[in-house]
Order: sequence, then structure tokens, then C-alpha cells
Amino acid sequence: MNRQIVFTAPWQVEVRSEETPDRLLAGREALVRKLYTLISPGTELACLSGGESWFRMPGIPGYAAVSRIEAVGPEVEGFAAGDVVFHYGNHSEYEIVKAEGVFLKVPDGLELSWVPFTRMATVAMTSLRVSTIELGDYVAVTGLGLIGNMAAQLAGLQGATVIGVDLSENRRRLAEACGIAHTVAGGEGAAERVKAIAEGGVGTLIEATGVPQVAVESVSWIRQYGEMILLGSPRGRYETDVTDLLNYVHLNGRGCITFKGAHEWRFPVEKDPFVKHSLVRNSEVVFGLLKSGRLRVEPLISHILAPEEAAAAYDGLKSRKDEYQGVLFKWA
Repeated sequence: MNRQIVFTAPWQVEVRSEETPDRLLAGREALVRKLYTLISPGTELACLSGGESWFRMPGIPGYAAVSRIEAVGPEVEGFAAGDVVFHYGNHSEYEIVKAEGVFLKVPDGLELSWVPFTRMATVAMTSLRVSTIELGDYVAVTGLGLIGNMAAQLAGLQGATVIGVDLSENRRRLAEACGIAHTVAGGEGAAERVKAIAEGGVGTLIEATGVPQVAVESVSWIRQYGEMILLGSPRGRYETDVTDLLNYVHLNGRGCITFKGAHEWRFPVEKDPFVKHSLVRNSEVVFGLLKSGRLRVEPLISHILAPEEAAAAYDGLKSRKDEYQGVLFKWA
């Protein structure tokens, strides 16, 4: 039987079973059996709330998986039954997927529970790809969830002195455990603490919360000719003085700050000789960082749960964010 985690209605999670896919595989299709899948808290909670128009209920969420290939179609090359792969798979035990694009063999020796974090890391990597961060720069990251934590780690690997900002003391401790040089409590007084560390202001601010108010209120932390990278997808209504915000961009005396979007889909999926970056290349880079220990995910794993515990997992991510961080479903 094929177990599936299903969002049936806003804030309603069920585990259902149906017959395991049993048909001849066509073309470049592959049947995979999941080993681990990872919850993407921001996206999946937004889907579970009913607030994402592209996600229709009932529906199966999820897009980060490590799986073992059960069978391949007649046109599949380079893969065979038994291979372990990373791919953008959903929260189901079995799935028929295309053996192309981000469908990559897992390097030998890489801890399998770490592999689904590759998806979160490539999302975070987009903020570095679009930035001007250089060796010696100061960078602030607002929001130290999975994406923000990894963005902070990657900025540090790029040579920056990183300041992680979050309201949660637990998330700040996790960031420190992952090697983030400085952490600051969000809220009142955060601007002064960030500026004190950054000698007046940061060159780059990576906004990873997706909360518009956080972006607006932190723009004053950025030094002249600096940049704000919008990594977290903005969600929710927020009213402010747009003219004042735009003057941070326009006026030299306010900084001439550049705003940049860091949505991962700005890059092609496959490698392209005319484009340096792609989702495939970014994933391969992450494999190397994970295997070498330069990108740390083990401190971020808070729970490894059976699929039958899905309702509790999403409730924890929604209501107990200090306890629930990186939540994996173990299928095998």
C-alpha cells in the first residue's frame, strides 16, 4: 500500500493509503520509494492554511525527498533499480516521477537523513547567487528557520561576518551551533545591536521570514549602497508609508539601497552552457558542502517521525516553533 500525507481542508491533515502504483513505466519515468521526506515549514504551512491558490485540496504536500529507485522506464539512462536519489518528491511512500532535472544520485557516504535538506539549502543559496557579498562584508539574516539558518551559513562560507536575527532564543542557539558568528534577538533594540556589530550597518540584509513588516523595519540597518535580498516569500497584508520606503532606494542620503528578489526558480533547472547557475548545479554544490561538513544540518533536525504522526508534526511547526525545526518523515 502507498501511504500518503494529505491536506484535506484548511488545518486538516490525514494519512491515507491507496494501492501502490502498478503500471508499465513510460519513457523517462521512475518508480521510487521514499526513505525520508522533509517538511518545508513556510511553504507547507501556507498551503495547509488554505492561503496558497496554486495548492488545491485535497492534495499531497512536500517537495524534498531522498528515495530508492524501484523500477525505471525504457528511456531512462544512468539510473537503475536500487539507486538512491535526491529529488523534489512529495510526502508519499511511493511516487512515479521523471528521472530528469533535479533527480540526482546521492554521493556515497552522505548521511541519508541530511539529503532532503539539499532542497532547503538550494533555496537559501539563491540569496547568495543574486547578492554582491564578498570576503569581509557584514551580512544580517532576519529569520533563522531552516532557510534563514542555511542562508546565514552560506554567507559565512562566502567570507562574510554574519549576524543572525530572530525572536526565538532556541533558533539563535541553533544558529550558533551551526557556526553563525553573531546572533541578535529580534524586536526592540535589534537595530542598535546589529549596527554595533557591523560597524554602522550591513552591506547585505537577507530577509528570510517572509513577513513584510520585518523587511520594512530592518531596511535602516543597511549601509549606503547596500542591498536587501528578499529570500522568504512575502505573505500577509501590511500597510506602511511606501514613499518613505522607496526613498531608501532612491535618495542618496537614505542609502540608495537595492532590493533584490531571490526566488529559486529564477535559475534554469538543468545545466545550461550559457547560464552559470542552475538548480542541478546548486544541488551538486550542496552535496559537497554537506559531505565535507562545511554546511551543517544535523543540529537542525528536531524530529524524525513516522508518517502517521503528520498531524502532530504540522501542529508543532505551527504552534511550537521553538521545539519543531527540521521535521523529517521516515518512510522505510
